[in-house]
Amino acid sequence: MQSTHANVNSISDLVTGNGNDATPFSQQSVVLTKQAYIELTWQAKYWRAQHEQSLKREAALKAQVEALEATVRDLNQRLYGTKSEKSVGPDQAGRSKPTSARPRGQQLGSQGHGRSDRSALPVVTEVHDLSEAAQHCPACGEAFAPFPGAEESNIIEVQIQAHIRRIQRPRYHKTCGCPHVKGLVTAPPAPRVIPKSPLGVSVWTMMLLDKYLYGRPTHRLCEELRHYGLPLAQGTFTDGLQKIAVLFEPVMTKLYERQMSEKRFHGDETRWEVFEEVDGKTGHRWYLWVMQSASVVFYRMAPGRGADVPTAHFAKLHKDLVDVVLVCDRYSAYKCLAKACDDLILAYCWAHVRRDFLKAARSWPELESWMFIWVEDIRELYRLNAARLEAWDETVPLDLQPLDFPERHQALETKLSQMQACCEAHLQEPTLHLAKQKVLSSLHNHWAGLTVFLGRPEVAMDNNTAERTLRNPVVGRKNYYGSGSVWSAHLAARMFSVLQTVLLWGLNPHHWLSAFLQACADHGGTCPPDLRAFLPWQMTPERREELTRPVPVTLSPLTDQAQEGDETEVVATS
Repeated sequence: MQSTHANVNSISDLVTGNGNDATPFSQQSVVLTKQAYIELTWQAKYWRAQHEQSLKREAALKAQVEALEATVRDLNQRLYGTKSEKSVGPDQAGRSKPTSARPRGQQLGSQGHGRSDRSALPVVTEVHDLSEAAQHCPACGEAFAPFPGAEESNIIEVQIQAHIRRIQRPRYHKTCGCPHVKGLVTAPPAPRVIPKSPLGVSVWTMMLLDKYLYGRPTHRLCEELRHYGLPLAQGTFTDGLQKIAVLFEPVMTKLYERQMSEKRFHGDETRWEVFEEVDGKTGHRWYLWVMQSASVVFYRMAPGRGADVPTAHFAKLHKDLVDVVLVCDRYSAYKCLAKACDDLILAYCWAHVRRDFLKAARSWPELESWMFIWVEDIRELYRLNAARLEAWDETVPLDLQPLDFPERHQALETKLSQMQACCEAHLQEPTLHLAKQKVLSSLHNHWAGLTVFLGRPEVAMDNNTAERTLRNPVVGRKNYYGSGSVWSAHLAARMFSVLQTVLLWGLNPHHWLSAFLQACADHGGTCPPDLRAFLPWQMTPERREELTRPVPVTLSPLTDQAQEGDETEVVATS
């Protein structure tokens, strides 16, 4: 560019023309030196780059703020919102309770369950007769004639009464001169669960059920017993539980051996506080693991949440078993377990996938409608699988199923294929939202484990079985905060295993536990060597039927006063 001026050394020198110039502003020429041109060009590029970086920083900060706001919404929902997962659409995601046209409770026109069977309750007859005056006519005074039969009505009562069993053993002395008989002769002492303990079988049964099945703290049981006239210190129960803990070790061994011969499992874990200092461990957080199979519920208490716990549990899995399936969540410990055990197949939980979309819908309101499309698709999966299972015969292979099964199986397979194709198509979108990418990437990465149930109808779609099994321990954890020592934590795992397995078989836990502790008492306070009468899969049908009923109660008058050395026991009469 040629210059008409001799020198232009400043920006002010570049200004040409004034208000009287005839040339329009947009057509006026600017004259500058090459050094000034380079300087201005460099500054323009520098500030343009700075502006672009500012825009990127602003966009990143906006995205960070949106993510933090989403986290706040999710935490508010967890803390203050409803815990139900029964929302059926985006219009109900923010409501405290899902609305439904179906009323709660028994539906009109549906078949009821009939009257409850209470034939196992003993009957105590009371005669409520008229007074002597009421048995005569109030007008003439003539006596009424007895009418055959009596009007009967039933009132159910529950009476819990602490009493003392006074064991009296008559003594005999010899009158002969035989040397092998020495001193006085008496009957053997009454059997006790804990030798020399004044507490009977019913007390320990009540204690174990109250804590490990009904989730009540020990001090509340002590308070209740005090109101029944039986004051007991909490330390008495603690000392007794430590002695009773060894009685259940052989039972746990049998439970573990049985479970290691089965092929389908549900696994989960939850935190458990153990308030005892342990070398090498920081803090008091332990974990309660559960593995539930067809016939056994087995709990493990571990100081950590690593893959070593499930790996150790399945270390003795029978080698001849193939296609063993573990239904679980997507926790990495189970993935490490699958790598270590070649014959183990992980089946992931669709309920957790559904929670991913529900959580994203709460966190990102603008994506709510999109997320609920996937929630409805998962609902349809459950419906199609339920319809398929109605036509499924578990005793025959898939290719020999009844006529209705192939059509329903194909409908389920088609729906899964559509969902997979939709997921892959969305992941290819270049401007896919971060929240969408997160949930869809997880769905894509776990697709193989999420579709195990398609080829194996006996496998559940979700891990709700294990989560429900953990509810009972979680109630206890919330009520008594965990365990005060390591041995009590392991006792809790044993009792949870025994009681939940008993419930799994439909047995009465009160009857089973009373019978087991009585057998231990009969064997001198040790576990009986033959456990076939207490293992549900080995006991006879008659024995199993017997243990499904309540404990037989003998009603007897209690009139004698307590004396030192007597045996104390709690019974329930109704």
